[in-house]
Amino acid sequence: MLIDADVAMANLELVMGLEDEPVTLNDVLSGDADIQDAIYEGPGGVKVIPAGIPLESLQNVKLNRLGEIIGSLLPQTDIILIDAPAGLGKNALIAIENANEMILVTTPEIPSISDALKTKQVASKLGVDVLGVVVNRDRSDKILLTTKEIEIVLKLPLLAKIPEDPEVSRSAAFAKPIIIKNPNSTTYNPIMQLAARIVDKHYQAVETDKKGLISKLIEGIMGKKENITA
Repeated sequence: MLIDADVAMANLELVMGLEDEPVTLNDVLSGDADIQDAIYEGPGGVKVIPAGIPLESLQNVKLNRLGEIIGSLLPQTDIILIDAPAGLGKNALIAIENANEMILVTTPEIPSISDALKTKQVASKLGVDVLGVVVNRDRSDKILLTTKEIEIVLKLPLLAKIPEDPEVSRSAAFAKPIIIKNPNSTTYNPIMQLAARIVDKHYQAVETDKKGLISKLIEGIMGKKENITA
């Protein structure tokens, strides 16, 4: 089950194709709805609790109810993933303190790693076990920190390294997770391996189709030409 705990800047429903659902987490936090009415089936069968985009839904939100809500969901699911807001504002702190475990997601730039280190320290003080770090939007650039440097600074194991891929933005525009929209994306295997690691399962990486659109177009044209001349 996936919960969008970024109640102020919610956008998970846009990515998951669940825009304009009638009941959201914000309604539940405001006391206007039951949590069971805010659970929707997303892509691939994952259960999603969106936070709601309209600003007016924030007026009566009581964030201190989040822990109670999560507790009520535990008996009906195997794993609850809390999508916490970035930074260390009130919303983020409440999301962190209501988790048993935490995965830090960062990019390989120095400012991002610095923020991740602060978040790790706060999580530790709140008694939350930080499992490791996921490096997102990784790319070949000498000015970026290496995997080893990130592990040394954060003193955490690397759980996954997700490469930069414009297909991720395209999949978001189509409101479909990247692993469903484009299984040939370079992000597919790292994301699947991370998911397998979370649930303690083995994942055998699949060979993705690395041929570009132009190559496929040329092959198609050449293939048709051969058929004609034959």
